[in-house]
Amino acid sequence: MAHSPAGSGRTRILLADDHALVRRGVRLILDGEPDLQVVAEAGDGAEAIEMARAERPDLAVLDIAMPRLTGLQAARELSRTMPELRILMLTMYDNEQYFFEALKAGASGFVLKSVADRDLVEACRAAMRDEPFLYPGAVTALIRNYLDRVKEGGDVPARAITEREEEILKLVAEGHSSKEIAGLLVISVKTVERHRANLLQKLGLRDRLELTRYAIRAGLIEP
Repeated sequence: MAHSPAGSGRTRILLADDHALVRRGVRLILDGEPDLQVVAEAGDGAEAIEMARAERPDLAVLDIAMPRLTGLQAARELSRTMPELRILMLTMYDNEQYFFEALKAGASGFVLKSVADRDLVEACRAAMRDEPFLYPGAVTALIRNYLDRVKEGGDVPARAITEREEEILKLVAEGHSSKEIAGLLVISVKTVERHRANLLQKLGLRDRLELTRYAIRAGLIEP
């Protein structure tokens, strides 16, 4: 950790919450761990940004509902200006909307205050390992949101192409010729060529190399 004092190896944490009592409780939890240390506290989002700039912590733990600037607004600003800073959101509310906003704002985790004593330490460690941390209800919300979008025929991420096109994309990326693909899928070479042209046009790609890169990103083939 770049900003840790020599030899201490502790994750340096900025804690922002407008309730001094909550800050004290959370600080007790964090400072009780050998690898975590609160180095700065803030009472609102604007102060959190100032403290983060002054102290250069490794991790910011931000309450969502704060005066002047909310934790979400502070998170947006911090992830833009200090991209190396990890961010966790603290909230009273098990609210889906906040949860998606927090992810958009650059937070890597979401902890409910009611179970902070159980989840917060693990969430801090996960953030420092660059892993997301979600309380169980948030995972349910994420899946529910995804399923609702599917049901409404809405836009599901990374599904710009049909299943048949996906099959062909995978085979092209694996290096098969149009003739081989036609044989494998029992369709004409002409149909393969048409699908291939559609794919390139839909995805805005130029050639097989770009198609292959796309297939790797979409998880269709191993890099």
